[in-house]
Amino acid sequence: MPVDEDKYPEESGRRRFIKGVVGSATLAGVTAGAGASVNLATSAPGAGGGTVEFVGISLVDGPAPRGMPIIPVEIGSDGTLQGLFPEAEEVQQQGRTVTIAETDVGGLTYSSSWFQYCGVQQYEGTQPGADADNAFLAKPDGTYEWMSDLSQGDPLTVDNFSDYEEWGNGIGKSGLGKPAMANWRNTEGGRAMPIQVLRSPEVSKMANGEGKYSELPGDVQSYIGAATDQDFMAWLDKCTHFCCVPGFKTSDYPGAEDGVYCQCHQSIYDPFTPVKEQFVALPRPD
Repeated sequence: MPVDEDKYPEESGRRRFIKGVVGSATLAGVTAGAGASVNLATSAPGAGGGTVEFVGISLVDGPAPRGMPIIPVEIGSDGTLQGLFPEAEEVQQQGRTVTIAETDVGGLTYSSSWFQYCGVQQYEGTQPGADADNAFLAKPDGTYEWMSDLSQGDPLTVDNFSDYEEWGNGIGKSGLGKPAMANWRNTEGGRAMPIQVLRSPEVSKMANGEGKYSELPGDVQSYIGAATDQDFMAWLDKCTHFCCVPGFKTSDYPGAEDGVYCQCHQSIYDPFTPVKEQFVALPRPD
């Protein structure tokens, strides 16, 4: 899979969305580099950094430290797919007025801080209140042959995935779901977030706690129930190791056939075992 150019960041019905604000964690600093490491002592202050709890698709193998965050999906009246981004609100933190973006999704705090790693925290669309497009826009980069019928930037729609219960690409099992590569939070002149969209019959089973999914923690299942719709789910497609862009059903590497595989260092993620985890979000420009 391609490596996104920001590997080294530049310096510088079930649905229940309830607006709410929770205090952000301690501010941290960022140094440019492959790991974009946190340096509390010497870096300039930003906003929205610190320890963050998120729900993501799980890491099952490889050197990546954690899963990738799941984006709540919304479907427009015309069938277009969109991602929910929390509304901006000003709060006082450490004697400063800081703009944050947090809301309640399924009983958990969903925050723009979920996406503050791998340089994404510097994208304009990550900023609370940014004038960004929430539609999922097609990125036909050759990963999936079916997307060759779409043009770059076409809005993805429900109809694009009508064959999701049978779709296959010769890797792993057919009928497990139909994926797409897309961009999200597009801004004029800015960079969009790379995301992956998946429509799978397993999504509604997760949301309803059916079969093996009855063992999902209650808060994770509640989040999945609120963050998915019509068997659609989506996640920020940035490997948490070195910021590469993985793909669902893109490799026959052992154990990755029906998972999300990052060929850079063989990390494998499973979209069907969502987990709640923590990480230290990097501060965005303030």
